[in-house]
This record gives sequence, C-alpha cells and structure tokens, in this order.
Amino acid sequence: MHTVVVGTSGVTASDVLAVARGGARVELSAEAVAALAAAREIVDALAAKPDPVYGVSTGFGALATRHISQELRAQLQRNIVRSHAAGMGPRVEREVVRALMFLRLKTVCSGHTGVRPEVAQTMADVLNAGITPVVHEYGSLGCSGDLAPLSHCALTLMGEGDAEGPDGVVRPAGELLAEHGIQPVELREKEGLALLNGTDGMLGMLIMALADLDTLYKSADVTAALSLEALLGTDRVLAPELHAIRPHPGQGASAANMLAVLRGSALTGHHQDDAPRVQDAYSVRCAPQVAGAGRDTMAHARLVAERELASAVDNPVVLPDGRVESNGNFHGAPVAYVLDFLAVAAADLGSIAERRTDRLLDKNRSHGLPPFLADDAGVDSGLMIAQYTQAALVSEMKRLAVPASADSIPSSAMQEDHVSMGWSAARKLRTAVDNLTRIIAIELYAATRAIELREGLTPAPASRAVIEAVRAAGVQGPGPDRFLAPDLAAADAFVRGGHLVAAVEAVTGPLQ
Repeated sequence: MHTVVVGTSGVTASDVLAVARGGARVELSAEAVAALAAAREIVDALAAKPDPVYGVSTGFGALATRHISQELRAQLQRNIVRSHAAGMGPRVEREVVRALMFLRLKTVCSGHTGVRPEVAQTMADVLNAGITPVVHEYGSLGCSGDLAPLSHCALTLMGEGDAEGPDGVVRPAGELLAEHGIQPVELREKEGLALLNGTDGMLGMLIMALADLDTLYKSADVTAALSLEALLGTDRVLAPELHAIRPHPGQGASAANMLAVLRGSALTGHHQDDAPRVQDAYSVRCAPQVAGAGRDTMAHARLVAERELASAVDNPVVLPDGRVESNGNFHGAPVAYVLDFLAVAAADLGSIAERRTDRLLDKNRSHGLPPFLADDAGVDSGLMIAQYTQAALVSEMKRLAVPASADSIPSSAMQEDHVSMGWSAARKLRTAVDNLTRIIAIELYAATRAIELREGLTPAPASRAVIEAVRAAGVQGPGPDRFLAPDLAAADAFVRGGHLVAAVEAVTGPLQ
C-alpha cells in the first residue's frame, strides 16, 4: 500500500487524495517528530510559569480572560473537545473526514502547535486503522477554522463519541481503538485547542473538488465538441491563432481540446437547412471562452490550495524563537472565496452545456435533427424530459453559486464577530460538482445520439471512440422510447469514472 510521509513543510494535493480517497498509510518523518518534541518543550516551559498564556493556561474565545490552574488544565482540554463536538445533521462523507484528519495532522507536524509526538502518532494510527470519526454536516462557521468537525475527530482520539470502523459499521470510538490496539490520548496543555483550530475541512474539500473538476472540464470540452459536430457547426472558431490574440490560458486549452476531438470529422461545416449559418450560436461558438474562464478560476484556486497546504494553521502558534503568539491565521476567507468562485464557474459551465442540449432537441435550431431526437416524434417523446432533468440540475447549480463567503454571523459573545463560512462554501461546492457531472452526462447522451442520427456523414475518430465506449458501458443509442433513467445513470457513471476522457485520449493523446 502507498505510504505518505508527513514532515514539517506541508504536504501535496496528491498526498491528500491518496489518504482521503486511496486509503494510503501515513507515517511521521523523524524531522516531524523532532519538531513536535522541540515545540512541546516550549509549551511545557510556559505552562510551568505563573503568567497566563492563551490556549496553555487560559480559557478560550470569549472566556480567554480566565487563568486556569494546573490541576484543571487537563480537564480544560477535554472539555473544549467535548463541548465543541456539537455538530448536527447528516454524516459527512468518509473521504472528507479522512482529508480533515490528515490535514490537521499535517499542521500538527509542522512544529508550530506544541502537540506532543504521541498525539500526532495516534492521529496517524487512527487513519491507518481505517477508523473514521462521525462528523456532521452543520457546526462549522469557518472561523476559528472548522471547530465542530475537528472536535468530533479529536473526540475519537480520546476514545469518546462514535466512529465508523473499516467495515463501515458505526460503533463507539473507544471499542474501535481498543480493537486496533490504539491507546486513547490524555490531552495536556494546548493540545485540545491545537486539534480543533484549522481550515482543514474546507481545504480538504477544495482539493478534492479541484481533482474532480479537472476531469469534468476536460469532459465538458469533449461534450461541447460532440454537440458542435452534431449541430453541423464549424470548427474554424477553434483555430489557435484566434485564441492567441486573447491569451487566457484556459481558453486556449479548451479550444485545443475541442479541436483535437473534432479532427477528421466529416460533419463540421455542413448545413442541412435552407439558410446557411454565418456563425454558430454562442453556446457552441463561445464554449472555449466559458470553459476557459472556469479553468483559469481553477488555476487560482489551486494556487490558494497550495499555499494553504504549506501553512501551519493554529492559534496560538509556537515560533522558532520560543514565543507562543496569538494570530488570526485560522480565518477561512482565502479558502472560502475560491470555493465560492468555483461554484460560480461550475454553474456557468453547466448552464452552457444545457443550452447546447436544448438546441440539439429543438427541430427549429438543430439543423435537420428530429424533434427531441425522438424515433417517431409525437408517438415518442425522445429526450424531452432528460432535458427537463438537466434544466432542474442547472437551476439548482445557480442557487448553489450564491456565495457563502459573502455572509458572516457573529459568535462566541462577539469575540468571533466575523467568520468565513468556508465550510458551507465547501459543502455546496461538493453538491455543485456532483450535479455538474450529471449535466455533462446528459449532454453526452444527447450529443452521441444526435451524431448517430446524422446518417451519411462520418464523425471524427475521437467521436466514434466515445460512441463505441459509451454504448459498451450500457448507454443505449437511438430508438423508440424506453425507460430513460438507467441510460442516464450509466452515462453519469461513464463521465464520473473518467471513462469519457479516457476514450478520447486513446485517440487524441492527453487533453490539456
């Protein structure tokens, strides 16, 4: 099994994906263990002094003015975990929780948190045992970080609360730890706070969304090309010299992808009606501009994610010169903004895909295709309601594009009086990505059927490869009306699994 070694300088996005989705094992580097021990010595020295230090010998948040005596400090750390584990609602997905735990471990191993090496090792042991704390949908305001979700994870380290075992069964966390020979941790000064104070949930979801969107943007380039071909459009608008004079990188990449798919097509540039088109509709002609803008938004989001992966997000932090200083680095605004930006871009990508699908189904705009791509229009409804489903998904995407990060709701007796709502931005982006997959799948379903209905004209080799692959995957071609939901589900699985991109790349080589 693949192993990810966590050091002091952060981790990569591929490391996060390997642990969250691939079940990779986690190990602490010798460098990380040494940094943990050195930072802990600083915390222990401060804890022995009479002067109050936030997070070490004081209460938290609005209660930070109280100095806590030494005999109550272990109780203080247990209490912050128990009281902050206050989430409600449906369970969060296993991959999100694993990303959350792994990213908190990443910050702990930076040597800036003051957590003991044995606590970090327990975090790694829980991940390696396949134990997943039960984390709930609601509870994080994105400042101070993802408090409630991280608290539910810390509760498992203490052997309390519920967790899911590697068999998928939810049981008391203490039982699961005992079965895997893991000793529950007894938290000491600062450790409870250090386990809770980070942007790890929203960052983990951002990294996974970027991975999914990378495939979906390539998939959207493919389905846009298929729709252009089915509509007998022109590929001249995809010429590199046209996109070079407006040098947005994403736009050029999308145009190049579409051109690669269409290479060798006998359908592009043909007109089957009495009024030849001078230009194709915006949803066809401007596909690279819209998808390209989304790609460039992803590039910015990826830059933010890389910076956050290199960060040590905690409050207070232990500095190399021995100071323990309060800060505001836990605020989720940088991550929250790009999560919202991606939801906006994804909604627009879904919207333009739906417009192409609708054009394929409208006999007045499809340039010779049968109404709704039906076998016997009137007797058969064809893909009429498949487009309804796509339209419903697009409408939901537009609602999900409303930014969460524009909101703030004060908490902690006005101590935390401006919050990021980054967790909420991440949760709705996950739904948006899920819906975008379905929208692209429906365009794929319509476009492949439409190409097959263009009898006498030969599609591009890449298009033929897509049609063959999608039919082999159980998505049926033209014919009389049938139960459509299974076909749409099969198309969704085809896109979701990366098979659409793979079918094209087998012909064209790697897409951009």
